[in-house]
Amino acid sequence: MYETLSFDERGDLALLTLKRSRINVKQIRELERVLDHLEDVSKAKALVIRGHSEGIDFLDFDPREAMDIHGFNKWEKLVNRLEALDKVTVALIDGPCVGGGFQLTMVCDQRICVPTATFQLPEVRLGFLPGMATFRLAKYVGLGHAKRIVMTGTVLGAEEAQRLGLVDAVALDLDAALASTLASFGAMHTVAFTLARRLLNESYGTQGEDALGNFLAAQHRAISQTAFLDTLRAERKKT
Repeated sequence: MYETLSFDERGDLALLTLKRSRINVKQIRELERVLDHLEDVSKAKALVIRGHSEGIDFLDFDPREAMDIHGFNKWEKLVNRLEALDKVTVALIDGPCVGGGFQLTMVCDQRICVPTATFQLPEVRLGFLPGMATFRLAKYVGLGHAKRIVMTGTVLGAEEAQRLGLVDAVALDLDAALASTLASFGAMHTVAFTLARRLLNESYGTQGEDALGNFLAAQHRAISQTAFLDTLRAERKKT
């Protein structure tokens, strides 16, 4: 079904593997198809994205033609969809994580990499911008580190990426680390999980009063779900 990636579902787990070293239009379209399935059909509770990406494929651009931002807009919408997906998302990084690949990892809930993985946003040095990494990166690492990473295009090793909070774990055995990570989420109550993620993502740009209103609306939805009601019933049985 796909040329630039592979996709499989095993019960509660959806597995997406990147097969192309650089992101092109075909890969964006195939990723959109996967997200369509995950949003509309899939019963999986977690999505694992595995592989590595060395950023944009410049062969998609012709310097003899007028430049436009249509492709960049499609990419950012795709990244936003992944960020809002109603599933736990885990990135397994087994090589260079550059540009758009770096962006994909930032919107995942957990990131695990091998010790030899590297991370880089080289776009400014190449004459363009690293997408909405300019919006997300400072939330992870602080403004000072974000300026250094974006403006100099420095290459981060796995240990530094973990120290800065861009990686949650560095492991030789990605499968074992994945199993441990998924277990740490427990039952993965989808509604509560996605609501908590949304409130956290909004926390840097929302005023206190608005944040309270957003929280109360989200909490009302959460406590009306089966998961919370099951918790109440279980607690009553203990007494």
